[in-house]
Amino acid sequence: MAKPKSVYACAECGATALQWFGTCPSCGAAGTLSESYAERGAKRIAAPSVALADIEAKELARIPTGVGELDRALGAGLVAGQVVLLGGDPGIGKSTLLLQTLATLKEVLYVTGEESAEQIAMRARRLSLDAGSVRLLAETQLERILGALDAGKPAVAVIDSIQTLWSETLQSAPGSVAQVRECAAQLTRHAKRAGAALFIIGHVTKEGAIAGPRVLEHIVDTVLYFEGDPHSSFRLIRAVKNRFGAVNELGVFAMTDKGLRGVTNPSALFLSQHPHAVPGSCVVATLEGTRPLLVEIQALVDAAHAPNPRRLSVGLEQNRLAMLLAVLHRHAGIATWEQDVFVNAVGGVRIGEPAADLAVSLAVVSSLSDRAIPEKVVVFGEIGLAGEVRPAPRGQDRLKEAAKLGFEKAIVPRANQPKAKIAGLDVLAVERVDQAVQLLRNL
Repeated sequence: MAKPKSVYACAECGATALQWFGTCPSCGAAGTLSESYAERGAKRIAAPSVALADIEAKELARIPTGVGELDRALGAGLVAGQVVLLGGDPGIGKSTLLLQTLATLKEVLYVTGEESAEQIAMRARRLSLDAGSVRLLAETQLERILGALDAGKPAVAVIDSIQTLWSETLQSAPGSVAQVRECAAQLTRHAKRAGAALFIIGHVTKEGAIAGPRVLEHIVDTVLYFEGDPHSSFRLIRAVKNRFGAVNELGVFAMTDKGLRGVTNPSALFLSQHPHAVPGSCVVATLEGTRPLLVEIQALVDAAHAPNPRRLSVGLEQNRLAMLLAVLHRHAGIATWEQDVFVNAVGGVRIGEPAADLAVSLAVVSSLSDRAIPEKVVVFGEIGLAGEVRPAPRGQDRLKEAAKLGFEKAIVPRANQPKAKIAGLDVLAVERVDQAVQLLRNL
């Protein structure tokens, strides 16, 4: 066996260098190089290639996890050989969710490196889980874990967590860039070779990104983020990468004393139950993956008590809020330069698509004028810098979801106006933001 040589790998881009630098020569990131080892003297052997036209494309068989909201985020279930990376804040429920998932399956293995087997057993009893088919392994050494996977041949396995594993081929500490990268690569190779589905739990940094090298997210097939307010009982699981399904799919859970329970009608969670319409509240029909979702946007406009008025948004992009206020001033004659503006998406959900622009703008107008938007009104549409209201994708699905929940009127872009009438829903189409503001005043 060739003698390993020392190299330095970048935690951000995965590039290697023969000596240590303060900044990565490839991506320029500072302080990201750490020592690892690489084999030298490997022979070049030509690998056989196959014509793409000769490959038979088959429909992938799915393995239902038994947890409907998790299946939605995965894209209708697991695939044999799929490697799923699950990240989230400490205590948000990652281990609980996967333990509940394994309890519904057969031929499964739970590898714990953070808790003892007794702690996992106590949690299963507290959640009243029938976990008789779940096998436990309290181990952190990679080679022993791979041996257990080869011997037991589980259909689904969980690694909790990747930052606790270490390989005897490396001298660095568990959780280092080299250890995390090597352990993830070997586990992924095993999953592909054995055809076993593998869940890997990953810690997150204070910024919310998964700790360890960025290449970790490139190695795996699916990356799921577990989100939620620690003070709320609701949890959101979002797919940000999925080679076997759509990205940005959203699963919604409620934390109970018996564990996580899927929420079949999440729109009801993000709509506040006001006894009557209140100023500054507007309902937007947003889209999370393939699921239409109705979310209440709340805005508060108040007189500024400082030379520089504040612009604060929770669950929405703050820079986009500043842009929308400028568009309202220029194209609708609504000035907010002497007011603080606060915008919030109810329920802790994060809205990244621009289709929420029109709802945010109308909520600001409603709060500024102290005039409530009538109940049972839903809004969506993107606003451009020229004041035009642009269409949103899959407008029909958004409108049907609103009609299903009992909404009676919808303010939408002209291009999203349906050709056929939707039962129980009066669709009001607009082309510019000033038209939407004027329409709101006449409701």
